[in-house]
Amino acid sequence: MSIRHGLLALLERGPRYGSQLRTEFESRTGSTWPLNVGQVYTTLARLERDGLVAPGGEDSAGHTLYAITESGRAELHQWYERPVDRTNPPRDELSIKLAMAVGAPGVDIRAVIQAQRHATIKAMQDYTRLKAQALAAIESGKSRERDDVAWLLVLEQLIFQTEAEARWLDHSESRLVRLSLPADRRADPEPPQAAETDAPAAAAAPEPRAIRTPRG
Repeated sequence: MSIRHGLLALLERGPRYGSQLRTEFESRTGSTWPLNVGQVYTTLARLERDGLVAPGGEDSAGHTLYAITESGRAELHQWYERPVDRTNPPRDELSIKLAMAVGAPGVDIRAVIQAQRHATIKAMQDYTRLKAQALAAIESGKSRERDDVAWLLVLEQLIFQTEAEARWLDHSESRLVRLSLPADRRADPEPPQAAETDAPAAAAAPEPRAIRTPRG
């Protein structure tokens, strides 16, 4: 997650002070990634050092305002245009846990998977409920639509992530069960995905007629 670019995106809408940026960031993302004021001001100090923001005076309450610079605006739009780099994926605690649990003495890895599966399904249900609430707020016209649409996108990404995680847990359990069997009892490997392209042709082909053996 790029707090740096998230703050630049909010500052592009106009000068803001630290706690205001924190509130708007959390509103836009539904507090999925909560920030503290210290993180915000540390990031602002680095952005100012890099020439991407500059002090923009004070508001009527005496809060120090920050404004995006032209260099900051250029950096922000480059970020929008640049695909997210996946060459160094973030560490995933669940993947590391299962990797370390394989063969660990006294650890029932299937129990670990089952406990995580329950938690993942619960999270998916919670996200789905929140998605319904966000949709209802948008359709009612009584919400801050921009923030609710942004939160809806975040929620849907979280739902897709948990769905993928549940499938991966199922796959991992099946893999472990199969590898625990003797070599001669393991199932054949799954056919490659490319074989699916032949499915329509296979479906259209006529079924072979049953061969009847004449009675003697």
